[in-house]
Formats: sequence, C-alpha cells, structure tokens
Amino acid sequence: MKLSSIVTFALLAAFSALAAAEPTNATEAAAKKAAEDQRIDGLYRQKVATLAPERHAWENTLQENLGNGFYLPIHKRDFVKGTATAWDFVVDDPKLPRVLLIGDSVSRGYTLAVRAALAGKANVHRAPENCGPTANGLKKLDVWLGRGKWDVIHFNFGIHDRGTPLADYENRLAQIIIRLKATGAKLIWASTTPIPRDDAKKQTPESIVERNAVAARLAAQHGCAVNDLFGFITPQLAATQNPNDVHFNARGYEVLGQQVARAVAAALR
Repeated sequence: MKLSSIVTFALLAAFSALAAAEPTNATEAAAKKAAEDQRIDGLYRQKVATLAPERHAWENTLQENLGNGFYLPIHKRDFVKGTATAWDFVVDDPKLPRVLLIGDSVSRGYTLAVRAALAGKANVHRAPENCGPTANGLKKLDVWLGRGKWDVIHFNFGIHDRGTPLADYENRLAQIIIRLKATGAKLIWASTTPIPRDDAKKQTPESIVERNAVAARLAAQHGCAVNDLFGFITPQLAATQNPNDVHFNARGYEVLGQQVARAVAAALR
C-alpha cells in the first residue's frame, strides 16, 4: 500500500472516530452529559465516603446548600479533580484568627485570592453557597455562621437585591447586621461592585448605587467598617470585568481579593 493511501486511510479512521465521539443531536448530547454526570457523581460519593467526620460534614453542608442545578455539579467535578476552590474545607490553625466571607458569586470569585494573601495570617472560610439576596441571608445566617467563633466577618448583599424595594432591602440588611454583630466578630461591609445596564434583565447601574448608599448608612449606624469595593474597582473595570457581565475576569478577582485581604488584615490589627 502506498504511503499516501496509508495516510488517507489513517485520516479517514481518525475522522470516523471523532464523528462517533461527537453527539449527533440534542438527545444524544443530553445522554452523554447525563452519563458523565453520573460518572462524576459516583466518583464524588466514593471520595466523600473516605473523608474524616468534619470534612464529611462539610460536604453534607455543601450538598444541602449549593443546589443541584448549577453550583453543586461544578463543585463535584472540581472535588473529584482535586481542584482548589472557594468551598474547600478549611483546616483551621488554632493560632490564627478565623475569617468568614459572605457574598454572592463575585465573593466566591475572589475567595481564593483572599486565602492566598492571608496565608499564615488568618483562617479564611466562606459561606457554603452563593448567598444571593438579603431574603436568603435572613433564612441562612445560622447555617453560614456554624458553631465556631469568628474574629472577622466580611459580607455583602446587593447584586441579587437590585430589584428588591429599597425599604425592604434596608430592613433586611439591618436585621442581618444585628445578627452578625451578636457573634462578637468585627464586621466589614463590602460595597457591591458595579453592574452593566441590561434592559432585558431589568438591570441598571443606578440600582447598585442606590443600595450601596443604603448599606453605607446602615454600616455607619452599626459601627461596621466599610470596604468600598465599588469605588476601588470602578476605575479598573475595562481591564477587570467581563464584557456586559456582573462578573470579573481572573485579573479582576485577583485585585478584588487583594483589596479584601487588606481590609481584613486592617480589622485584625
């Protein structure tokens, strides 16, 4: 057989194998995804079964709070791969203070950067979910706080409250602050980062400015420190925020994490 024929045959075989691997329609694609999800789920259960009691309990908490639709499947894949994430179990160094981060997906995005910046200085934990709006905060605070003592709590609610009436937002946030103050921790309110205008989602930049003003007033009334992430990141949005998105790129989460770490370090002095 000529070399050209061999090459042609090999290419045809490769294309055939590739075609066989690719789904041909939505039904097949869904079946492949379901099979992969089932495989990951099995590996996840096997790995969790080997964990020490405290770590096992943390995974149970994540399973109960992350939700099956989006975050939990992501967590399971990362956990099976051994990828470091915001929701990793934190083994506390008893000599170091304990810090809790409460917030939505933006907060999740900068958690690893905060941990890296405060390594050897603080045990940095985060709430076991995308914390969402203030209404969810009122329901879930006890779960997020757990049983341990916190030295600093850095918290934010805003993006998911952009449609919440201002009076309701103020009332709920005030209740959350009072509950957090009862822990004895030093509190740091983080102003909500900017969002782009999106008429289809009824999303306006002004909604965040208004809620930040309400939150700043409450923080002053209750003696909370303020980490003005809105003011800090606004001049850098072109380089740090994803286009037409409330979320940030890797550089954005890194600089936000550094700013959060500075605020926490100042509170620990």
